[in-house]
Amino acid sequence: MSSNLTLYVDSRFFSPYAMFAFVALTEKKIPFAIEKIDLVNNAHHTSGYQHLSLTGRVPTLAHGDFSVSESSAIIEYLDDAFPAPHHLAVLPASLRDRARARQLQAWLRSDLMPLREDRPTTVIFQQPSALPLSPSGQAAAQQLITVASSLINDAGDNLFGAWSIADTELALMLNRLVLNQDPVPPSLKTYVARQWQRPSVQAWIRQQG
Repeated sequence: MSSNLTLYVDSRFFSPYAMFAFVALTEKKIPFAIEKIDLVNNAHHTSGYQHLSLTGRVPTLAHGDFSVSESSAIIEYLDDAFPAPHHLAVLPASLRDRARARQLQAWLRSDLMPLREDRPTTVIFQQPSALPLSPSGQAAAQQLITVASSLINDAGDNLFGAWSIADTELALMLNRLVLNQDPVPPSLKTYVARQWQRPSVQAWIRQQG
């Protein structure tokens, strides 16, 4: 299948969802171009981008004459369009592990809003927040830590043995706390540090320069 791919991302490279799509493409070693969308000046609301994206959001992946937005849909499309063994699978191979990864991805996207409000992605990509966690933020942080601790062993290894995109997504959410020096168990700090040094993640961070 042709790899005529373009990934549309936010111009400041702050979107975690654009990051996940970028990491998936990079891990699969598929050539792709990047187009930056200026969200501050509402470039995502132009008719051209609305037509391309359907929902007017980033990221959007264009593959020839087809386009799809929403990072989870992009990730699953890439695994289907560019399958193993020729390309690395970014979702787990096992049926049950893949279901668990999708469960975790959905939960990270739909829950923990107080934590995302108290520790936005600017904490990760720009500078820490001087404000303490709110009571609801503390509750969300504890929920995140409880779930992550049940999935990650004391050595801080990958979730499912081999790396998957769920590792990047969980590590980013935990990094909202780690980089702000909020309390996080040592095993989770080890896990985050390992995931953050992955070359595909570092390649995204370098885009911000």
